[in-house]
Amino acid sequence: MKPIQANELNNDNRDESSYSRRDVLKMVTLAGTGIVVGSSGMASLFAINNRLKAISGSEVSQSEKVNNDAILFYGERQAGIGTPQQMYMCFAAFDIISDNVDKLKQLLKIWTDKSADMTAGRALRETNGQQQVNSSEESTTDSSAKLTITFGFGSTLFTRNGIDRFGLGSQCPDELRDIPSMPGETINSQISGGDICIQVCANDPTAAFHVIRNLAAASIEMAVIRWVQTGFIDDSDGHTPRNLFGFKDGTANIELESEQGKENYVWVDSSKGPAWMTNGTYLVARKIRMDMEKWEQTFDIKQEAIFGRSKNSGAPFGMHDEFDAVSMRQIPSNSHVWLARSAGTKILRRSYSYFEGIDPVTGNLDAGLFFISFQKSVRKQLVPMLSLLAKSDALNPFISTLSSSVFACPPGSSKGGFIGEQLFKGN
Repeated sequence: MKPIQANELNNDNRDESSYSRRDVLKMVTLAGTGIVVGSSGMASLFAINNRLKAISGSEVSQSEKVNNDAILFYGERQAGIGTPQQMYMCFAAFDIISDNVDKLKQLLKIWTDKSADMTAGRALRETNGQQQVNSSEESTTDSSAKLTITFGFGSTLFTRNGIDRFGLGSQCPDELRDIPSMPGETINSQISGGDICIQVCANDPTAAFHVIRNLAAASIEMAVIRWVQTGFIDDSDGHTPRNLFGFKDGTANIELESEQGKENYVWVDSSKGPAWMTNGTYLVARKIRMDMEKWEQTFDIKQEAIFGRSKNSGAPFGMHDEFDAVSMRQIPSNSHVWLARSAGTKILRRSYSYFEGIDPVTGNLDAGLFFISFQKSVRKQLVPMLSLLAKSDALNPFISTLSSSVFACPPGSSKGGFIGEQLFKGN
C-alpha cells in the first residue's frame, strides 16, 4: 500500500491486488468476537466503557415482530437523514473487491435484508442457506435503540482507475466529486473515500457497533472495510447537542425541520438527475481535529466572538434565544456563524464528536468533530460555504481537517427490493 499523501482524497489507486492480508484479517477480526480494527480506531469510543456490554439475545426467530421504538428501514427515503439524531454513530466505508455486478447486487440485497431486520429489532435472517450465528448471540434485542442504517455510494463504485467496473459509469452523478482542496487541510487518503459507506446511528453504542460487525461478516470475499469512525453527542434530550468546544452544533437545522425545508435543500428531485437519485441526497463526511489545549487557553469572550454566539444559551450576538434570527450587523465578519450565513444557502448537519485517546506525537488529546452534512447539491450548497470558512474563519487556528468523503445516498427501498436498486435498472 502506498504511503499517505496529503490532500489526496480519492482511492482510485487502490485496486483488487492491493488488498493485503491485513485487510482480510481486519475483516475477520470484526466478524469474530474481538473489537480490534485498524485504520481509524473503531474501538476508541467503546473503550471508554472499559468493555463492550453484551446485548442480551435469544435463539434466532423468524417472527415479524417489530419493536415499538423502531425506525423502520424500508421507505421512500432512507432513515438516518431527516431522522432525529441519536446519541451514537458508527460510520464505515467499504471497498468492493469484486467487479461482478451480480455479486454487487447480491451483497446489497443481503445488506438490505439484514438492515431491515436489525432496525426492527428482529433476529437476522438466513442468508444463502447459512444462518449467521454470532458468538455473543446479539441477534435479538429488547429495544431497537432507535437504530438507523444509511447507505451511500462513492465515485469509485462507478469508475476506478478509469475503468467502468460494473457498467454504471454513465450513471455517476455530477455531484459525486471530491471536495476541492481547501487552505490548511492535510487530507489522509486512507480515512477518506470508499466505494460504499454505511452510517449507523443508535442510542446504544454497542448496537451501532454490532450492525457494522454483522454487515462486515456478511460481506467477506465481496468487500473490505476501508475505514471506520465512531462518534457521540451529549444526551441532548431534544436540545441542540454541543461540540467538544462547548458550543451548540447544528442550531440552523431548525430551518430544515419542515418537509418543505428538506425538499428545498436536502432531497434530490427528478429534475436534477440522474433519475435513480430521486428522493436521495448527497452525504459529505469530514473528520476535523480540534486543538483542545489551545482552545482551553482562550477566554470565553473571545471564543464567543469566534463562533458569533453565546456559549451558554447559543443565542446569536445581540439576541437572547438560540433560535432567534441572526443579525449579521451584530456579529464579527470573521466569525463562524457570519461566514456560514454569508454563503446564502443551507445544509442539514448531522455531526458527531469523537475522542480517540492521546496523540502519541504531540501528547495532546486526539479529539474533534466528525462533520456530516446532507444536501441536494454539494457544489452549490456546501463547497461555497467551506470556501468562505477556509479563507477567513476565526475558528481555523483551532481546527484541522484530516479526511473528506462524498457519497450519493440513494432513495429508500421497499420490502423484497434492495438499497440502490434503481441504479441497476438498465443492468
